[in-house]
Amino acid sequence: MSTLAFRLAASHDIEQIRCIYNQGIEDRVATLETEPKDRVYMEAWFQEHQGRYRPMVVETNGKVIGWASLNPYSHRCAYNGVADLSIYIDREVRGQGVGSALLQVLETKAKEEQFHKIVLFTFPFNVLGQGLYRRMGYREVGVFEKQGLMDHQYIDVMIMEKML
Repeated sequence: MSTLAFRLAASHDIEQIRCIYNQGIEDRVATLETEPKDRVYMEAWFQEHQGRYRPMVVETNGKVIGWASLNPYSHRCAYNGVADLSIYIDREVRGQGVGSALLQVLETKAKEEQFHKIVLFTFPFNVLGQGLYRRMGYREVGVFEKQGLMDHQYIDVMIMEKML
């Protein structure tokens, strides 16, 4: 794989971010969302993710191949130092170290933005994702049983965290 470049996402990245996110929705391994997102949805999402929540992208040869964002864990001020994680990698390059590299860059950004902890929610059956998180020092906190509905079936959701 060519050299990876990391940067803050810009509005011209929205379409590539949307395509990668929709892959995650289609593959049913990364989110409880079941309907593909359109440009209008992603533009609103991008506007909500500014300041300390601005997404990062990773690209190679000028093409975005992954993105990650920090999201508010809670709107209560007591949780201001805790961020929820979203990370999506283009299916063509999953398992090739792109996620690890992107997550490392995002964690550095999280520290700069004065987060002290990152939490994430994943599926117990998402072995590739859990491998990434465990390699990066995240620990399993527990499992919400039958937490969400996807394709008419209740799905368990695992909680993981990392202290920064």
